[in-house]
Amino acid sequence: METLKTLSTYVVLLSTCVPVSAQWLNQRDSRIPRTKDGKPNLSAPAPRAANGKPDLSGIWATERTPRPEMERLFGALGAFAVPGDDPLEFNKYFLNIMSDFKPADDPIRPEFAPILKQRSRAARDTPTTLCLPMSVPWIHGLPGPYKIVQTPGLTLMLYESERTRQIFTDGRKHPADTDPSWLGYSAGNWEKDTLVVDTVGFNDRTWLDAFGHPHSESLHVVERFRRRDFGHMDLGITFEDPKMYTKPVTVKYSQTLLPDTDLLEYVCTENERSRAHLPSQ
Repeated sequence: METLKTLSTYVVLLSTCVPVSAQWLNQRDSRIPRTKDGKPNLSAPAPRAANGKPDLSGIWATERTPRPEMERLFGALGAFAVPGDDPLEFNKYFLNIMSDFKPADDPIRPEFAPILKQRSRAARDTPTTLCLPMSVPWIHGLPGPYKIVQTPGLTLMLYESERTRQIFTDGRKHPADTDPSWLGYSAGNWEKDTLVVDTVGFNDRTWLDAFGHPHSESLHVVERFRRRDFGHMDLGITFEDPKMYTKPVTVKYSQTLLPDTDLLEYVCTENERSRAHLPSQ
């Protein structure tokens, strides 16, 4: 119960820091297909780029996990909901990337389990409360939106509450000697209508989820983006880290286009006064 309370304190703090609106509200986008009543037609065919591949450009947000499943997995967290912020309205992988495993089957190697236990109790030391970057796969469980800008040879991912990722699709390979970084080095290629993003070169300072699953600099992440129609995208993420985990793990997200809007500028350190009130252990 103590761990759940600490985690809930952290999650509620984070959710209040995530903007849910944008700078241009109700800014009608002429490129969006519409129904007869003028509403965005999110079931229309996915747009295509000049090279014939799906154009992933747009504002996207990860869909929440259905509440019954969240209650089954994290039922006790519902007691800590406050108006406007309910931990059970997040995506399950945001809270625990290993949600599909029974606790006893978590593939973390036993020697690193104490790190996970300590992190789940110390809300004030999470990367986000320290205004440090999130990274993949954790960032895709975030309830805040992100923008994809797809151009020939380079796709950008602009996260409303985080940094910008560069996905190089110009045929380059990963550097032979990477300088570990927060978001790693991402190279993309198309497999039919799916954009496959292969990322290595992470530092070991980010977390995999709010529970605090750690990773080493050996983390290797492969993301698969498939825009199945105009307003819906499937995202599968497989990550492996042989140093800390016994096997690769795959999670799947559904994402929805947010039409007629844009991102809001957000800076974590502006007027931050909450960390001092969070539990340290």
